[in-house]
Amino acid sequence: MKVNELKDKGSVDEITLKVTAKEEPKEVRNGSLKVCSLTAEDDTGKVVVTLWNQDIDKVKVGDTIKITKGWSQDYNGNMQVSSGRFGTLEVIEN
Repeated sequence: MKVNELKDKGSVDEITLKVTAKEEPKEVRNGSLKVCSLTAEDDTGKVVVTLWNQDIDKVKVGDTIKITKGWSQDYNGNMQVSSGRFGTLEVIEN
């Protein structure tokens, strides 16, 4: 799957992306969860990647990541993708 194929409230069977920027993690739900946003791209466009908890420390700017069985949605006019609760995020090249 490619960035230009992502749909609002869609499923993501598999997507491979190059990380170009990473924000500082934020604590949510009174500190019980951590969330972090990345900017990543492929040859068709850019997308926001949402990372949760242990996935945050796995990924650095410049890494190539693969998300399998994730989801996508339009959030405030920006497409975002995440592995969610049931998918996986893997660093395949750093």
